[in-house]
Amino acid sequence: DPAAEAAELVRFFLRKTDGGKDRLVSVLDRHVKVVRTEHCFLLFEELGRRDGWVQCLEIFRWMQKQRWYVADNGIYSKLISVMGRKGQIRMAMWLFSQMRNSGCKPDTSVYNSLIGAHLHSRDKSKALVKALGYFDKMKGMERCQPNIVTYNILLRACARASDTKQVDILFKDLDESIVSPDIYTYNGVIDGYGKNGMIAEMESVLVRMKSKQCRPDVITFNILIDSYGRKQTFDKMEQVFKSLLRSKERPTHPTFNSMITNYGKARLREKAESVLEKMGELGFKPNYVTQECLINMYAYCDCVSKAQQIFDELVSSQSTVPLSSLNAMLDAYCMNRLPMEADRLLDSAIEKGVVPSASTYKLLYKAYTRANDKMLVQKLLQRMNKQGIVPNKKFFLDALEAFGTSANKPRRVQTSNSARESSRDSASNLEMASPSKPVLSTLEAVGASKKTPRILPNSNSASKPDTGSESSSEIATSSKPELSFSQVAS
Repeated sequence: DPAAEAAELVRFFLRKTDGGKDRLVSVLDRHVKVVRTEHCFLLFEELGRRDGWVQCLEIFRWMQKQRWYVADNGIYSKLISVMGRKGQIRMAMWLFSQMRNSGCKPDTSVYNSLIGAHLHSRDKSKALVKALGYFDKMKGMERCQPNIVTYNILLRACARASDTKQVDILFKDLDESIVSPDIYTYNGVIDGYGKNGMIAEMESVLVRMKSKQCRPDVITFNILIDSYGRKQTFDKMEQVFKSLLRSKERPTHPTFNSMITNYGKARLREKAESVLEKMGELGFKPNYVTQECLINMYAYCDCVSKAQQIFDELVSSQSTVPLSSLNAMLDAYCMNRLPMEADRLLDSAIEKGVVPSASTYKLLYKAYTRANDKMLVQKLLQRMNKQGIVPNKKFFLDALEAFGTSANKPRRVQTSNSARESSRDSASNLEMASPSKPVLSTLEAVGASKKTPRILPNSNSASKPDTGSESSSEIATSSKPELSFSQVAS
């Protein structure tokens, strides 16, 4: 299979550069007889995922020097997309001008990449105006007519910007064009409105979706479950979940992870634990993201010892603990006003070779400043300095917000000697537990079962629900008649 061979060759090139011993361009020089455009295209995709946009440009320059190189819209489109995702808008524009100078004429795919690139910039309102300008320009060029990808990109962006008027305009334009909406069209808009808490607008898109005979898929269900959960409209969330179970679709890990997280933020521990039980009944085994969600849930419910048990199990089940899992346990301590326990866990993690990220330091800095513990703050800043992480203005501004929001945090749990001992155990367990050591399972931690679930590390379905939800102390209510999702899904 030529595609499989090309992919394997690309993996070989990347392995050669692991550790920074070899520059990728040097590796390509040594294998120049076998490298072709398709290999470079795959390298752009992989490096784009790895934040290697500079290497992408180096490879592009290397390509242009080869005899077999022919300027191609597909290459420029891919590079523009990579630059956009990494916030390099100027580089994306430079590539666009380079493409035109090379004799290539832009087509729909190139403009789609350019629109997507602009929408990744920080100034979202300005970016949206720019993107809509390109959209209007496309409609005036025969070879650049907008396709469904164009509409999907813009509709999602407008929904995220809460621009309902522009969403309606785009839907009307779509209805009048020869292009037909697909499931991605509706999911994008539903997700955009849902993340902004615009439930009525989200439900109106759901009605439109039904009128176009487009059936919801599992992504639709998951978006709705998470959106209702964020607003703590749990009756509707549960209704959607029941509709999902009755449909031809099957729940995924994100379905359960979202419900556990949102129940946790509302401090509904029993509800969250029932979701875990339901997971087991349906044949799902908790993955590491599920365990992180459970840690967060118990932290919100002031059950630090339960969070420690889940963390111990997670650590014991994997040879390498994800940094996100360590951050979840550190956040659980910080949330419950246990800065000393967090500091001990960080000490142990660093001793085991874990390298904290800027997000790790930010959450700890917030907690230490809120606790007014100058010694811990100083120690943390010294660690950051040693690791070469320089805090910027936003770092300190975010930390200052902690003082204003401290009243909304869960109350402090009384610290006992046993709790402190348990935190030391969590810290020491960062090494993989030996097979002979008994480990408390996730289901045992909530009293659901005595069988230890096998963890699925790095599962593709390990998608973490967005944490930027509404305050857990507010439950959204509505006096309007409720939309029956079962009617829409049927």
